[in-house]
Amino acid sequence: MGKDAQVRATFAEGEDAGRLQYEAPKLLFRGAARRVFEGEALRGVRAEAGDLVLADGSRFALGDKAAASWADAILNPKSRLDKLGVKPGMRVAVLNVADDALAGELAARDAAPVADLTDLDLLFYAADSLAELDAIPRLIPALAGKGALWIVSRKGKAAALKDVEVMAAAKAHGLVDSKVIGFSDTLTALRFTRRRS
Repeated sequence: MGKDAQVRATFAEGEDAGRLQYEAPKLLFRGAARRVFEGEALRGVRAEAGDLVLADGSRFALGDKAAASWADAILNPKSRLDKLGVKPGMRVAVLNVADDALAGELAARDAAPVADLTDLDLLFYAADSLAELDAIPRLIPALAGKGALWIVSRKGKAAALKDVEVMAAAKAHGLVDSKVIGFSDTLTALRFTRRRS
């Protein structure tokens, strides 16, 4: 997931308070009015006196450490594979995920998908129904000891499953959730690993 904080904001027309969220490539502020900043609006973003400051002078009070962290995240966004934890040489498999770019990204990272579903570091599995979540117990044995299962599903108005349903199905089989990311414009992904004893 991206960054999220309650902040005091200062704009050219005055002050406001609300929720600030960053999920690359957009910075979203929800206060008296909803404001979206992206592209040129985020170029040259900086941390100054505890505030995150945008090119137009908009300021968000986050504190010194957080403002610096937010500025760095905006100026140096992580790639999708970085967010997913894909490292070169990993054993990765992709099942049912409709994303044409993913295989190319994985190959470029030297983590091309394998057909042999054993000892996997990462397994990406798309599920958009409770019936598809029934496959979880058959997928777990494919994971290496510290392997992770990413369950990918539609998000927003097109979502057929809620995150809580995905989490409940995985937890019922001894998995714990550890991360959620925006997988693409239309998909979300939740990461699960085996419970540590």
